[in-house]
Amino acid sequence: MAARKKSEEPSINVDEVLTDEELKAVADESEPAERKAVAEDGPRTVVVAEDEAVNRMDLVAMLEDNGYEVVGQAANGEEAVELTRKYRPDVVCMDVKMPRMDGIAAAGIICDENIAPVVMLTAFSQTDLVKKATGAGAMAYVTKPYEESKLLPTLEVAMGRFAEINDLLDNVERSERKLKETTDQLKETEEKLKKAEDTLEERKLVDRAKGLLMDKADFSEQGAFRWIQKTSMDQRIPKKRLAQAIIAKYGDPKPSDSGER
Repeated sequence: MAARKKSEEPSINVDEVLTDEELKAVADESEPAERKAVAEDGPRTVVVAEDEAVNRMDLVAMLEDNGYEVVGQAANGEEAVELTRKYRPDVVCMDVKMPRMDGIAAAGIICDENIAPVVMLTAFSQTDLVKKATGAGAMAYVTKPYEESKLLPTLEVAMGRFAEINDLLDNVERSERKLKETTDQLKETEEKLKKAEDTLEERKLVDRAKGLLMDKADFSEQGAFRWIQKTSMDQRIPKKRLAQAIIAKYGDPKPSDSGER
């Protein structure tokens, strides 16, 4: 998938968006779809980035118990980026506070390259961290301690929004390509029309010049045309310019501006 710009839409805290009843409904509705996905297309793949080993093991177990396939486990942001590039998972669960590279910086790289949606995992609810996660391109976030009833719907929401945004961007790209093709075709048509107009104007001037040569210089029609054609080729003068010169010489004089009688 080609790199895209970060989504300008805010990240989602599932507690702020969905009520407990809606969370339960999403979970209930996602279960049959999840089983169908596992049966037909295989399980959803996840990269988990969490520096605390115990927390990481608990999260991996929770995901695997619910039909997800954890394809990579990272203990810091650098590993998270490498594993995401390698496995291109359906979603990334990213802890905010990690060594070497924090989760927000890692999320920014992943989102810049448009590899997968990122769900931030944080024990911090400060506004500045939420804004940083949103600015990095994270699709959603959940606060620790996370529960299945909140984490799983958040993952589904993030993956759904990621797919919708990319579909929209694909449509925009297709529209831009189509617009460019239409513009190129229009330009080509205009060039052909201009060429046709120039050809028609040249033909009219040559016909008039030919008639003047027949009238003023006693040329036959065929002889006048051959003379114009040969002179144009020998002197390397465009027929249009040659015809204009003949018309200027033999054509009717223009009336004077003073209106002399």
